[in-house]
Amino acid sequence: MAQTFFVPTINDSPSDFCQMFNLYNSIIHADSPIVLDFSRCNFLRPNAVAFLGGLAHTMQSRSKTLDFDWSTLHDDIQANLAQNGFLNHIGGFTTPWAGNSIPYREDKELNSDSIVYYLKTKWLQRGWINISPLLADTITTNLVEIYLNAFEHSKSERVFTCGQYFPQLDQLILCVADFGVGIPYNVREFVKRTKTGYDIKSDYALRWAFEPGTTTVGGMGRGMGLGILKNFIKVNEGNLSLFSHNAYVTIDKDAEKYMTHDCSFHGTIMHITLQCDETLYTLPEELSQKKMF
Repeated sequence: MAQTFFVPTINDSPSDFCQMFNLYNSIIHADSPIVLDFSRCNFLRPNAVAFLGGLAHTMQSRSKTLDFDWSTLHDDIQANLAQNGFLNHIGGFTTPWAGNSIPYREDKELNSDSIVYYLKTKWLQRGWINISPLLADTITTNLVEIYLNAFEHSKSERVFTCGQYFPQLDQLILCVADFGVGIPYNVREFVKRTKTGYDIKSDYALRWAFEPGTTTVGGMGRGMGLGILKNFIKVNEGNLSLFSHNAYVTIDKDAEKYMTHDCSFHGTIMHITLQCDETLYTLPEELSQKKMF
């Protein structure tokens, strides 16, 4: 007999991410087939869409049954999931269309050119935010590092991406998630190999991973490749959050904070919020990485 789980309303505060992680941990440990019911859900941000896609793939890869009860979707959520392509990808119906969504995407392997094209044409260069082509190139090239780390370090089978432009808030959001072993696991294993018997907490592992040039593989250090993006977010007065295991980091114009919480997710999920208000900052066409950052 199938077991029903209710998807809650999900925004993008740390407590909302905890709701997703707790739901995930309950579902993947269930023995019976699962049905997801959306009747109690009034809103889903892009983080939830990417996460639900990853959950569906995880269940499939474990030969477990997960069904979406599409009839329980509220009309506005159904319209959004149809527009961004999630319904088409997961349910096999409803052709997506151009709107305020950054389309739902699943990457089965690292294709840097395809990912850069997607990030530039579907996210940064849709006219929602004032950004020079040079800076768009720089940011998207650096952001590909997240995908590379997911496939190479976190041993992920796929990477899930989704985003949205919210006109009323004048915000542009992008979420990238993978369901691999997670950053703290990789950092701990690396530290144990190099410093026998030494263990570190998850929040310190994230801090280590965000340092420029750090890497858990041989060769030249790459780190998380987020230096340019972090600086742009501070200028833009936006926000970057990254969750992995029981730790998370938040970056805004005022601070870079590393914290732990009571919930846990073995993979990694990154959430970016950009402000589209042009009065907040100025980005001249002659902007260069060396000059600004």
